[in-house]
Amino acid sequence: MNREITYQAALAVAESMETHFVQHLHEARERGEQALAPEPHAKVIAAMIDTAFWASLRREEGHSPKISLAFLPPDHSVRPLVFEQRLPLTSAILTKLAPGVERAGIHLGIWYEGEELYIWGTMHEITKFCFVLDVSEPGLLVIKHRRQGGLGKFNNVAVLKGDQVKIVDESSATLPDCPNVLSSLLGFASAASWDDSVNVLVQLAVSMRAHGRGGTLLLVPTNDGAWRNSIMHPIQYAVAPAFTELADLLKQDVSERKKTSWQTAIRQAIDSVAGLTAVDGATVLSDQYELLAFGAKIVRAHESEQVKQMMFTEPIVGGEAMVISPGQTGGTRHLSAAQFVHDQKDALALVASQDGRFTIFTWSPCENMVHAHRVDALLL
Repeated sequence: MNREITYQAALAVAESMETHFVQHLHEARERGEQALAPEPHAKVIAAMIDTAFWASLRREEGHSPKISLAFLPPDHSVRPLVFEQRLPLTSAILTKLAPGVERAGIHLGIWYEGEELYIWGTMHEITKFCFVLDVSEPGLLVIKHRRQGGLGKFNNVAVLKGDQVKIVDESSATLPDCPNVLSSLLGFASAASWDDSVNVLVQLAVSMRAHGRGGTLLLVPTNDGAWRNSIMHPIQYAVAPAFTELADLLKQDVSERKKTSWQTAIRQAIDSVAGLTAVDGATVLSDQYELLAFGAKIVRAHESEQVKQMMFTEPIVGGEAMVISPGQTGGTRHLSAAQFVHDQKDALALVASQDGRFTIFTWSPCENMVHAHRVDALLL
């Protein structure tokens, strides 16, 4: 591509992104997989990022664009909407198109002829390991691709925010204390298990973050009331008997899960539970996904020490593990979640901040302390 790249982060990340997609596509071909996306070259990646970044800073009728670009020709897509005339890939045209394509699941198709990139239409379905670039908010871009199994949330590869670049470190999934939910976010859960409990927790995290009000979700062992020792009583919004809609859906036969009705029901159930986390206090689920309470106030368990330090990691390239005080990760929600996991070591705490940060708190037997995993780069 001959266009001048003026957004320097696009140049900084383009070659590493080309390497990432080339490697994954090569491995997929070695496995005998079919219907794979074409490899995106560094010049294409840089040009798409540069154009999308400047488009993200524009406004159309007072609104900032939210769009998804997919590097794919129309003959690789299923039932694409193809424009009669190609449109040049420019920030002005992306801004004009944005109001019509900002709904989730719609991608603008990008391809090239000679040295020029163009927009050919829109699509809902894309092939495996297709290079996707999301404009999430002004100055915030996310590079991602479809999961190997094709279901659920896309795998994030890199996040660009202004001059800051975060490249996801896939090797984080092999660390001793990596929780299953983090492995799933990194794309290492089996394709067949996307609708299992671990991946439902991922969808809960995405939905929690989406409501933008912040919140805490506690996952506690089934048939073990020890978690109540870390909650202020009386619990204003205790649920009795436990609400089992989500749990019941997950118990249904695999054949049912392929039906549109089941998929719609599971999304609604997930959004309902995630919505409760917007209420002040924590939402409590059993590890079988039965709703036990919401709006619960976390307190330090009787005779327990106050948590003073914890391990902090973020699964990005160059991110180093640090031992910090819980207050350094955020406010009251983070401090109380760290205390809860310190006291209830078999529990898991998910905390969404109003500013979009998202942290998973687990107990680390290796370090003998609470481990905070910052994962917002994986949820965008």
